[in-house]
Amino acid sequence: MAVKLLTERLIIQELNETYFEAYHKAFTEEITAFQWPDPFKDIASAKGTLASFIAEMKKGNMLELVILNKANDFIGSLEVFSLDSDTPELGIWLKTSSQGLGYGYEALRAIVDYLKGKDKYRYFNYEVDIRNTGSIKLVEKFNVVTSTYQECETASKKRLCLQAYHILN
Repeated sequence: MAVKLLTERLIIQELNETYFEAYHKAFTEEITAFQWPDPFKDIASAKGTLASFIAEMKKGNMLELVILNKANDFIGSLEVFSLDSDTPELGIWLKTSSQGLGYGYEALRAIVDYLKGKDKYRYFNYEVDIRNTGSIKLVEKFNVVTSTYQECETASKKRLCLQAYHILN
């Protein structure tokens, strides 16, 4: 069953090859500054990674969703990892030009409500680098419990300061 969520201003649907180029173009150094992944080196590496996400979706392990405005323009991505767990992990990023407009909350609210409707999840894990004030403001709009904090280094030597939250509803 394909996932397609409609909100007042957004269309949230499963990633497909149509969006590979837009995803690659928008997934910049600025977007990934406080995330585990780095920008893709080229379109070929983007296609490989995104194709693997689609394969994992087909297995039922995750959701990799694109966020579109009502004009069908790509504005970001929404991920759900560990769908087989009772505490899946959520992730979201928006193109720089789409940040600060309430789209993040609208998209995250839509996926939380959708998943809560399945009656199989206790809460949703959401990690935020403490330097990413926009993401902290976003997650704190939900009913959350602050969980663990860790400082770590990615494979590319990026330093992350991650605060974990449990989104309850």
